[in-house]
Amino acid sequence: MGEAKRRKNLGIPPRDKNKDINLPQLDKKAIQQKVRSTLYRYPIIPFLFYGAAILILVGGLFFVFKFFNIA
Repeated sequence: MGEAKRRKNLGIPPRDKNKDINLPQLDKKAIQQKVRSTLYRYPIIPFLFYGAAILILVGGLFFVFKFFNIA
């Protein structure tokens, strides 16, 4: 039995709904500026990410070939 039916059977009024939930606001422009300034300061970061992705891809292919004896 749901809470609404239980409250109705007990004669209790419906529960009050809180509508004043304050979620934190993200400042997209400030985040973009921080990322851009970091990338301008360290221009090697994209190369490191791409290199790591390529190594993971090659390692995964090697594992698949070795595991299934494809070669």
